Amino acid sequence: MTVSLRIQDDGAWLSVDDKRRVGVGELWRFDDPAFCDCNLPDAVVENLVEPGVDGRTVELRAVCQCIVCGEKTTTDWLPVGRVVDGEWRGVDRDGLLLSNGTRRA
Repeated sequence: MTVSLRIQDDGAWLSVDDKRRVGVGELWRFDDPAFCDCNLPDAVVENLVEPGVDGRTVELRAVCQCIVCGEKTTTDWLPVGRVVDGEWRGVDRDGLLLSNGTRRA
């Protein structure tokens, strides 16, 4: 089964099968020591850069700004949802997002 993933509206939305699922303005907490010096960055999503898939997990790279230290850069791949039996299931982005540790080129 094929699922369409696209970044829409100049990086404002992740579209999954032509439905907006993840947008800018969200506050994400994630574990990425390379992002900034904060132990666990709390960062506002400013722009969605690139969607990807790892198995059934939908991941994103996004430009974010840490609300604690002010660092602004692009994240590593972070999970934002899954596609199970052709249906979107978002992950709890209010909690801690954990990268699977891969660094794709």
